[in-house]
Amino acid sequence: MATSIKIQYFKTPFGELILGSFQEKLCLADWRYRKMRSAIDNRIKKGLDADFIEETSDIIEKTKTQLTEYFKATRNSFDIDLLFVGTDFQKSVWNALIKIPFGKTNSYLQLSKNLHNVKAIRAVASANGANAISILVPCHRIIGSDGKLVGYAGGLSAKKKLLKLEGALVENQLSLF
Repeated sequence: MATSIKIQYFKTPFGELILGSFQEKLCLADWRYRKMRSAIDNRIKKGLDADFIEETSDIIEKTKTQLTEYFKATRNSFDIDLLFVGTDFQKSVWNALIKIPFGKTNSYLQLSKNLHNVKAIRAVASANGANAISILVPCHRIIGSDGKLVGYAGGLSAKKKLLKLEGALVENQLSLF
């Protein structure tokens, strides 16, 4: 293959991430030990017709810097060129996730409404779970319609910590976990 997806492992206070870049765009920022790891990796490799190579890039280093600032609560938005690898529908969900502001949460139902397809709630949830650019594409900001924390690739503990960092965790949710 003429091109490669450069990857680096990045330990954070919330868990270890795998960061990947392709042609100086970030295509991967995902939890290293998530359940769907191989499915996500295979989708990206196939979609870009490239293989992983453990190497850094300018965009990976920029992402590490911005994530470190985020974890220190000195950054609440990201300035990273992203490359989504997925279906058009998945990309529409991921673009909708980016619009959820720092410190706010949303539900799958509201996200479906925002996409003008309220009946697609399960597909929206599935696309949310297939997100390969965690934190920067803030799928952690999706909670249940009842206000409870629901599944997250990095685990509910990481989701809780991220929402707490952003000031988006409602006080009564603290006792749920």
